[in-house]
Amino acid sequence: MDFDDFVRSHGPDETTKTFDRESSKMLDVALDGAVMAKAGSMIGYTGEVAFERKSSGGLKGMLKKRVTGEGGVMMRASGVGHLYLADDGKEVQILELDADDEVSVNGNDVLAFEESVNWDIKMMSSIAGVSSGGMFNVYLKGPGHIAITTHGEPLVLPTPVRTDPNATVAWSANVSPSAKRDLNIKSFIGRSSGESFQLEFAGEDGFVIVQPYEESNPDGGGSGGESAGTGEGINVGDFL
Repeated sequence: MDFDDFVRSHGPDETTKTFDRESSKMLDVALDGAVMAKAGSMIGYTGEVAFERKSSGGLKGMLKKRVTGEGGVMMRASGVGHLYLADDGKEVQILELDADDEVSVNGNDVLAFEESVNWDIKMMSSIAGVSSGGMFNVYLKGPGHIAITTHGEPLVLPTPVRTDPNATVAWSANVSPSAKRDLNIKSFIGRSSGESFQLEFAGEDGFVIVQPYEESNPDGGGSGGESAGTGEGINVGDFL
């Protein structure tokens, strides 16, 4: 492929959608106002865009700082132009939430959401015994678009269901997980397998999003970009 053909074939697609996938691994935000995005996820932009780190004070702010990855905070991108976001080559999934839709997402898997979406950090006390299953999750409530990331194509499972904590990305807010251990832990000595601990979603009429990959640290880590990452997970002792 010669140079001109390369430039033409790999240029951005024209879109008027607020959130659109530029490719399976890149999000194109047609910005005319402001959105919230994961710190470190910006890979480029056109037009006039300003970035501002966002956090709140006290314990809640500390949790938001840790859960959203990179040891940093969410960033607010405002202006007019096209904003391109990505996170470690993970697949981008775009969901549109209605006013009564609410979803719980592992902090490391939140890429961006519109400012109309309400967000909060909630402690999942029912799964506190699962070391890497996401003690703290980001709850997103519509209306508005959200973008999450997955390693590979996700699978959406109806509840009731049990899942590997390290492969669990998100779930509908009308169900809540509890930690279950089915197998003798002695059989897993020397292994770091999600089969020793499981998340049980016993409620009806909900869904759970899983990915074909087990994240060793789903609460933290992240990409480069605006700030360097620490890769730290959550330790409840840090907030007491």
